[in-house]
Amino acid sequence: MFSKSGTSSGSSLLHNSGSEPVLQAVMDRKKRKRMLSNRESARRSRMRKQKKLSDLIAEVNQLKKENSQILTVLSITTRRYSTLEAQNSILKAQLMKLSSELQYFSKMSHNITSNSFSSNMALCDRPHLMESFTNSSNMGYISQLIIASAEDMLYY
Repeated sequence: MFSKSGTSSGSSLLHNSGSEPVLQAVMDRKKRKRMLSNRESARRSRMRKQKKLSDLIAEVNQLKKENSQILTVLSITTRRYSTLEAQNSILKAQLMKLSSELQYFSKMSHNITSNSFSSNMALCDRPHLMESFTNSSNMGYISQLIIASAEDMLYY
């Protein structure tokens, strides 16, 4: 089954025909062609891998840059939110204070209007008091009188 050259019996027929150098040359040519093709394929594969790696590195750098920008915007937004929260708390406190004062002055206004007849009579009896109420420089004094009288009403 094996010939002198160590090839299988199928190739021994070719060996016997005297065309061994031609066949060897054809096989060597095919082998070189296959080797060159494999080398070229491997080179293209390495180039594709290198391009993919370069693209991924560029994408990582771009994403890092975007991430940094987003973190900066987030930091600014968080600080602005904190500032607005503080301002909102102050405004809520002011609203509560003003609402309380409005309720107080509404009650006072109601008490004053319900007692206006007796107050008007008292002012008419005392013309100097009526004059002090109409004088705009005494408005602070008037509000003190009203507040004092309102506080006095709370004890009734």
